[in-house]
Amino acid sequence: MLAFGVVGSMLLVAGFPAFVVFFFGIFAYFLFRIFASGSRNETREIFEFYLSANEILRDDGRNWFGFEVRDAVRRGEAIVDRMSTAPPLVYFALGALYNKAGEHQSAINSLTRVVESEGGSESAYVYPTPELRSYVKVLRKIEREPTEAPLTSASIRALERARRLRGKALLDESRAEYLKQSEQKAAAAQLTQNGASPVDLAISQRSNGTSPSAGGHSADGEPAPAPQPLISSEARPRREPPRKEKKDPYANRKPIVEVLHDIYDKNVQ
Repeated sequence: MLAFGVVGSMLLVAGFPAFVVFFFGIFAYFLFRIFASGSRNETREIFEFYLSANEILRDDGRNWFGFEVRDAVRRGEAIVDRMSTAPPLVYFALGALYNKAGEHQSAINSLTRVVESEGGSESAYVYPTPELRSYVKVLRKIEREPTEAPLTSASIRALERARRLRGKALLDESRAEYLKQSEQKAAAAQLTQNGASPVDLAISQRSNGTSPSAGGHSADGEPAPAPQPLISSEARPRREPPRKEKKDPYANRKPIVEVLHDIYDKNVQ
């Protein structure tokens, strides 16, 4: 207000009309409000990032979709790109999200900055930027009066505790996974240079003895038995039941000549 009063008085002394001075005063006031609200919006985005990162990183049995983790990562990346001196807790939350998303190279870069770097602690920030000063002002207000923003205060405390207790473990885990992925990529590149087919490449990545490999061989290298063709019931020859021969009641009868002889002999006797 003092600056506006001095500038307005100088314009009036110089001969500018009062309505012009009033117009420029209103215009300057709105410019000031726009820039001030922009700084507050940036600070609010940092604390909203803390809320989303804490929900995803918290081990409460919830299953998160990949795009949800990626959205949180993009919000953290936007904060880091916008602020020349982002808070260390932002780097830790972003590195932990990278670890959860499987981007271990990026996780190593972010976690190393706050776990092993000398400038990773808050005490190393001696010359703050206006954005960092505004962030610290809101942070101290939340710490003094946690009841005004209980969820944000709980998220900050949880992330700080994870940074202190699990920061080194997350960094070691990301390094181990990155080394494992590098070895697998090198082995795949070597097999490709040797002329191995994609099927052979997939077989080489499997553990021995888990499943039979392609090409008709089992896991121990012996040829697998050829599959037996299936014969449908219609194609199988049907066995007919044995026929029962009918007994002829007249099969054992005597010839007519013998019968006549028997009758004649009986009559003679």
